[in-house]
Order: sequence, then structure tokens, then C-alpha cells
Amino acid sequence: MKSVSSDEVVAVRGVLTDTHPVDFYALGVAGAIDRLTLPLRGRGTVVHLEAPHHGMEVDRKCATLLYRAAQELLSNVYKFANASAVTIRLGCLSHPALCHEVQLKVTDDGAGFDAEAATQGRHSGMGLRLMRLAVETAGGHMSVDSSAAGTCVNVTLPLD
Repeated sequence: MKSVSSDEVVAVRGVLTDTHPVDFYALGVAGAIDRLTLPLRGRGTVVHLEAPHHGMEVDRKCATLLYRAAQELLSNVYKFANASAVTIRLGCLSHPALCHEVQLKVTDDGAGFDAEAATQGRHSGMGLRLMRLAVETAGGHMSVDSSAAGTCVNVTLPLD
């Protein structure tokens, strides 16, 4: 049996799991999300992390929601997508006359799925449905676009 070191991220039944509590202060949100990609990288998936606003300040509640959303999305890539590449973009959005927002965008080149069926079916897509509920409860929004060419999920949360 392989021992798990204290700084590993592992896939347990396809769910990417950090083996210790996430330290957003030390890692930042982008660093914590980057750790989640270790199992994907380990199986040969090319991972691109884009964080042009690295070091942006988000409160712990927002950081936790972004991290959990990334965990769900990357777990889905790991379990279902059969993707050769995934791009994660974490950055600030600023709209005239609107509040500032932070956006997590996860795009893969995998098999895709029927997004409507997965988010509304009785026995599938619970992770996506619960993620959408959490994002909307926090005042944000989520969009899912999927086809045979891959999937793109946007999670946007208010910063103000």
C-alpha cells in the first residue's frame, strides 16, 4: 500500500482530494487550485493554469467556494472527460457600473456531455447541481457549455 505524504492530492474514487486542510494564506486560491491538478498531470493530462491577477484578494468564503468548484470540475474531468488537456483560468472581471467579480473558468478537450440532462436528471449531475446552488446562493452565476469537442464551465462570484 502506498503511503500518502502530507502534501499530496489524490483521487479517491475519482474525486480529487487534498490530504490536508487547504491554506489559502500560504498558497493563494490559484496555488490551492493548482495542487488539485496533480492527479491529472500524473495521468498525462496537459494542464494550463492562467492566473493573471495572481495575488488578488478574495475573502475566505469566496476562496473556499472557488476551490470547491474547481475540485468538482477537475474531478469531473478526471473521472469522465478523457481529456488530453485542461485549462483553468482564475481572474478578476470588472464591468462599468457593476461590482467587481472573480471568475473561475475550466475548459477541457474531453468527450463532453449533455449539460442540460446532467444538471436536471434525477440521478446524475448532483455535483454540478449543488455547485450551481452554492454559487447562486453566494450571488454568483454558473454556465456550462459542453459538446463532443469538450466542456467549458464558468463560475463567477461577486467580490464586492
